[in-house]
Amino acid sequence: MSHDTTVPAHARTLDVPGARLYHEVRGAGPLVVLVGAPMDATSFEPLAELLAVDHTVLTTDPRGINRSPVDDPEQDSTPEMRADDLARLVEHLDAGPAALLGSSGGAVSALALAQSRPDLAHTVIAHEPPLIELLPDRAERHAGNDEVIARWIAGDHVGSWRAFLDNANIVLPEDVFQAMFAQEPDPQTRADTDFQNRHMLRPTTYWRPDMSTLRSVRSRIVVGIGEESAGEICDRTSTALASALGVEPAMFPGGHLGFADDPAAFAARLRAVLYEV
Repeated sequence: MSHDTTVPAHARTLDVPGARLYHEVRGAGPLVVLVGAPMDATSFEPLAELLAVDHTVLTTDPRGINRSPVDDPEQDSTPEMRADDLARLVEHLDAGPAALLGSSGGAVSALALAQSRPDLAHTVIAHEPPLIELLPDRAERHAGNDEVIARWIAGDHVGSWRAFLDNANIVLPEDVFQAMFAQEPDPQTRADTDFQNRHMLRPTTYWRPDMSTLRSVRSRIVVGIGEESAGEICDRTSTALASALGVEPAMFPGGHLGFADDPAAFAARLRAVLYEV
């Protein structure tokens, strides 16, 4: 007989300045926050269920994405704003300080939280933050993102995705690309990608961490890199961040989306990193 081991998720909303944040809470135990940008709570669902057997797990849609509407759809979503959102969520749960896993743009949000509210995060794992400002070829990479945005706004969605992958040095077989990006996205995916390209991509990739602050905060800062991300832009930015902080990066299974591609392997590695002495 099979048994359903799914930990139920409690869906909630929290009003914050300029937005209403959709979030889900699972399980019981020490608080772990899983956050992306532009990835929403759904992207972390399998990983959250694995961790919720012995943790309280918080996931959220970042402001402007999916179920987290914003008051002003034309306002940019900055790492500082998203860090404040995370701080308000952790304080609302009254279960901190938390361990945070931020991936991609969510890693930038988590680093911004470590700078502004280190009292709320005992550990911040920044998994592949796209900190382009740390690269010697940052001008070229920013120009590449400008091309991504321009093509998207012009309606060339397939070309925008090709430009994005090219700028990130992510190589996909053509059949995989066609399956993932050649069809017109569903309305929600289109809306989320539109918000990302118009209002998140530049603020996130132009953000430059304050290294002296990050080196001095009480939070433990871990820089995570996917084992299959070698040569990609987020491998380079993460390596640069780890070097600037004087820490060795922690390697995680898979690539940039390893947490979604193989949640079980990622969860095992995440547990090991969280409980390292």
